Amino acid sequence: MVPDLSHLAVPGARIAVRVTPKASRARIEPGEPLRVYVTVAPEGGKANAAVRKLLAKALGLATSRLRLVRGETSREKLFEVG
Repeated sequence: MVPDLSHLAVPGARIAVRVTPKASRARIEPGEPLRVYVTVAPEGGKANAAVRKLLAKALGLATSRLRLVRGETSREKLFEVG
């Protein structure tokens, strides 16, 4: 189940996340920063794509409205709502 994070879906808002790849199930845990668990491995940008998709679903946005600002190869990432 994906939590409702629509209150964070403000244009220009920056959302900090900590990613755990290769988890047993995809989920988001609230907190600061948000903890995002995805089932895919961090190879070839697959984990970033999975995080973006899961985060967009929780925010109630299209994935195209989320931009990865910082942390392409790190577990600590910063997304911006467009």
